[in-house]
Amino acid sequence: MNLGFIGFGAMGHPMAEHLLNAGHKLFVWSRRPASANFLLAQGASWCDSPAAVAGASEIVCTNVTGSADVEALAGDLAGGFAPGGIHLDFSTIAPSAARRIAASYAPLGVDFVDAPVSGGSAGARAATLAIMWGGKLTLAPRLQPVFETLGKTVVHVGETGAGQVAKACNQMVMVAAIEAAAEAARLAAASGIDFARVRTAMLGGSAGSRVLEVFGERMAARNFAAGVEARLHHKDYALLMDEATRIGAPLPVSATVWQQLNALMAQGRGRQDTSALLRVLETGAGPAR
Repeated sequence: MNLGFIGFGAMGHPMAEHLLNAGHKLFVWSRRPASANFLLAQGASWCDSPAAVAGASEIVCTNVTGSADVEALAGDLAGGFAPGGIHLDFSTIAPSAARRIAASYAPLGVDFVDAPVSGGSAGARAATLAIMWGGKLTLAPRLQPVFETLGKTVVHVGETGAGQVAKACNQMVMVAAIEAAAEAARLAAASGIDFARVRTAMLGGSAGSRVLEVFGERMAARNFAAGVEARLHHKDYALLMDEATRIGAPLPVSATVWQQLNALMAQGRGRQDTSALLRVLETGAGPAR
């Protein structure tokens, strides 16, 4: 297929490379052209604008930071798409933003698919991402070659915006579990017990989980270097809490976790791993140490 790709961060970089290695023709653009050099060296084609990427591609994949970024790109891409084009976005954005973008494309005969992913940069590198997508189910056959190259689990959740709701639910459960692991680590330390041993015991019981395995290990080792930067989970929580406010959904546990993430950001730890929620419990919301 002729595919476009924009957004070469920790996730987008390996995702684009997988698509190129799978034999697809890749057309790329970036605000920082040097970030695409690794793809150009492998045969990707550079385009001078997002519109040019859309003009050369059946499907344009994007993976950028937030709602405003995706909406701005959609405005630029719109001038290049032919009818029948697809904008496939892997970013985590607001469900309402996904619906606005879809509505803006509709008069052009272009489809927007929101397909946020879970699995982090490690999942992107291993092509084992969980992909949760929203959009017309009739698009599935065209999307499948892309999805099967990048992910291990692919679920059509519903209409446009549904993928973002699923991602919000994913983040709610995951970050709440990180906070719970941090509280367990704090309780163990306050009791004079080695959390590494406690964690090992927990992994064999009902509390065993991927979060306890990965983020709990970072807490036990006191290694807060970013695997997932906390600022990204903070951004995701801002989106989900805004959506909850808009529709009137009570989320009492998430509201508490949201405040812990706010405290973490107030400490200046946004570039650290989200396991640094442990540091919030240890130091309060004062300046970073």
